[in-house]
Amino acid sequence: MPCLNESRTLSVCIQKALAAIEALGIRGEVIVADNGSTDGSQAIAAGLGARVVPVKDRGYGSALRGGIAAARGRYVIMGDADDSYDFTQLGDFLAKLNEGYDLAMGNRFQGGILPGAMPALHQFLGNPVLSWLGRLFFKSPVGDFHCGLRGFRKDSIDRLQLQTTGMEFSSEMVVKAMLFGLRVAEVPTILSPDGRGRPPHLRTWRDGWRHLRFLLLYSPRWLFLYPGIALLFLGAAVSLWLLPGPRTVGGITFDYHTLLFGAMAILIGFQSVNFAAFSKIFAITEGLLPEDPRLNRLFRYITLEVGLIVGALLILFGAGLWVFGLGFWQSRHFGPLDPEKTLRIIIPGFVSLTLGTEIVLSSFFLSLLGMGRR
Repeated sequence: MPCLNESRTLSVCIQKALAAIEALGIRGEVIVADNGSTDGSQAIAAGLGARVVPVKDRGYGSALRGGIAAARGRYVIMGDADDSYDFTQLGDFLAKLNEGYDLAMGNRFQGGILPGAMPALHQFLGNPVLSWLGRLFFKSPVGDFHCGLRGFRKDSIDRLQLQTTGMEFSSEMVVKAMLFGLRVAEVPTILSPDGRGRPPHLRTWRDGWRHLRFLLLYSPRWLFLYPGIALLFLGAAVSLWLLPGPRTVGGITFDYHTLLFGAMAILIGFQSVNFAAFSKIFAITEGLLPEDPRLNRLFRYITLEVGLIVGALLILFGAGLWVFGLGFWQSRHFGPLDPEKTLRIIIPGFVSLTLGTEIVLSSFFLSLLGMGRR
């Protein structure tokens, strides 16, 4: 149980958990991961037979990581110490773990949210949207990413090397469980109004953003790759459509001005795809993400040498177009030029030269990242 000034509810939570352990006939302990309480929570916990683990670093995730590290059991069940979760329900989580699941997630939307237990903004917007994004990004079966009551095999979660310190810890556990191939099940869980008598530690917009930021950062595909590919194709389509000349659709004429936006989309899209590759390789190298066999197969063919050749060809092509444009200008005795004609030479040359340079530089950087992986 993570704890920060929970003296009003801590005792009833500990008593329920101890009663459940006794009723189930299992060996267990109650750990209170104290995050610097000043209301006597430590003495209450110790007096009831719980083991108090002081955690100096502040934050929900820090407290849980400290408590999990100190746990001596094969299974760990974590839950908030505000009496919003029913610790007599521990047998349902234990049953899932005994079936072979690595993580048993509580689901408040299946079990029921009692009136006043969750703010409407969290219940109908925040939790459903963030959980939906988690399922979309990581193909997770979990319908409630942020449920504070969950059980897991300690050795399985230890392998994930969880690192976040705040409320986003709850998302990190689910996301990494999916990425590293752990077996995940859900347990319907009832959420009751907490008994604190004070505002919760959760901050709606700050912690909601931290959850969303974490989901995006752990999914380079959705943050960088898919938007980048979309921009690349859109920019290429617009550019090819306008290169022969102006186009009129519904009385609106698209000309070299729009061609400039197409070129910009190509360059931004390529850069976004680059960031997807950089982020993925860096995260794998640092152990934040598991190895990706598809990426390994891809890099058998996309090597530093291939990148340098492709980049050099694009640079030469772009430079050739610029030389052609210079010749066109010379044929006009270096006088005034028609932008409609000249920009259709200069813009493709600019895009080609820029892409070639980016590919050369990116190839060197990817090779550098790959050295760490090897």
